[in-house]
Formats: sequence, C-alpha cells, structure tokens
Amino acid sequence: MKVIVTGGSGLLGRPAIKEFEKAGCDVVGTAFSRAKNGLVKLDLTDSAAVENFIDVEQPDVVVHCAAERRPDVAEKDREGVLRLNVETPKALARICKKRGIMLIYISTDYVFDGTTPPYEVEDKPNPLQFYGETKLAGEEAIKSVYPEAVILRVPILYGPTEYNGESAINILIDVVLNHDKPTTVDNVSSRYPTNVEDVARVIKDLAVAKVQNNKDIKGIYHFTGQESITKYQVCEIVSKILGAPIDHLTPQNTIDKAASVSRPENSHLSIKQLKEAGIDTSFIRLADWFSKNLLTK
Repeated sequence: MKVIVTGGSGLLGRPAIKEFEKAGCDVVGTAFSRAKNGLVKLDLTDSAAVENFIDVEQPDVVVHCAAERRPDVAEKDREGVLRLNVETPKALARICKKRGIMLIYISTDYVFDGTTPPYEVEDKPNPLQFYGETKLAGEEAIKSVYPEAVILRVPILYGPTEYNGESAINILIDVVLNHDKPTTVDNVSSRYPTNVEDVARVIKDLAVAKVQNNKDIKGIYHFTGQESITKYQVCEIVSKILGAPIDHLTPQNTIDKAASVSRPENSHLSIKQLKEAGIDTSFIRLADWFSKNLLTK
C-alpha cells in the first residue's frame, strides 16, 4: 500500500508517516515551510502541482493532515486559512475521486459548540469560531465532490513535539516551568487530550481496513481519548511529574466572555462509529505518556 501524508512535518503528520512505515507501507510525506528529513516540498494550494505530484506517485491513500490548526492565527489571516482549510481539501478530493484514491481528511471537534456532548458523527455541527467554520467548510467541500472520502474528527492533540508550542497541551509544560510569569489557566472547559501516536494508528487502521481488507470505510468518524480534563489540571499533572511548583498559576473557574476566540466548553466526541467499523479505539492516558516522556528529555 502506497500512502501520501500531507503536513508530514507537523505534530500529527510525523507519527502518521512512522505508523505507515512500521506497517510496511511505501510512504511519501509532503511539507512546505518545514520540508526536511526526506519530506517533499509541495505547495498544497497549487492544485496543478498537487495533481502532477499525485500522478507521479500513484498512491492508494492520501492522508490530509496539513491545515492551519491554530484558532487565534486563523482569525488573523482569513483569506489564507480559507485557501488552506477549504479550497485545498476540495481540490484534493476532486483529484482523489477521479483516480479512485482513498482520501482521509483530518477534522476537529471544534465543528461543535460544546453544549450537548457527547457528539455522534451525525449530530449537527455549530462551530463557535472561524477556525471551526473553515474545518467544517472543508468537510462539506470534500463531501460535495467525494462522498466516499473519510473524515476523521479529533480533539486537542499532544505527543512528541519539535517545540512545545506545536501542541496546545505540550505548551503547558512551558507555562508550568516559567515560574517568573504569573498566568491564569482555564479550569472550566472539559478537554479530551489525545495522543498523536494513537491518532496515527487509527488513521493507518482505517486505510488498511478499506484498501487491504475491502471494508466499507467511508464518511465521518470520531476518535478521542476518554479523559475529561481542564488545562489547569494538565498543569497539575505536569507539576507533579516534574516536581515543579505552580504557585504562579491561577485556575480560571469562570468562562472568559471577552476571549478573542470562543472555544466549546465540552465537545466530547463519541467513538461509536469507529467501534462499529472494528477499529482499535484504545488510547494512552495523558499522565502515563507524560511520565514516560517528560523525564527522559
């Protein structure tokens, strides 16, 4: 099985490439600003270049990890984000549909408003901010041209990073260790931190199920870790593992209505659809992963 992974330099793209390689697949990763370590430099907004690249590589599967995933950044560059998060997935869907290539598009729990969890795949989305709107628009664009494509929604991600700012969870390590900077940390919103290595396994299993085992894998799926945790509680876990005090941190126990970007209070995803497809939905607990990895750095 030959696989192309876009966003191969990113937080999820890196473990996705490793997971497919571990399974014996022929994998080609693409990147743009961080094209290194064997990754192919490809401008995904240039649909002609993308089409030519896919014709040369002739993959069985394209995993589309590349996106602008930072809500704050999305608000500031709306035109660029629409191009990357909506127009690019639509072009990829058209290219893959025409050639019978499986497409797996990575989406987000931020398509929901967080008022009525847990969310099934068929529940009506209602994004609260522009980032969620663009990811939902990307889903709709793909479905309009390639209904058989796979859309995998995932929540807040963490795992091996090149720098902690790659993940909204890993960055909390810096918040804990920066004792000179008093910070207020959200202690209201229920997050479900999910390790990118688990997500990579699910992506690979979906591809294997469809391409190698001829299972009827299509449409929307949800994958998430099952621990409900606030960002302040993550800081407490990191503090305990590292033995670092957090008396410079203050838990924010009310929702900040003036926040620049609205975030869902609890957008817990139901994994029923994945289970029904026979996909392994196991996950590593956040404290277990941090215990193994924080102390070995």
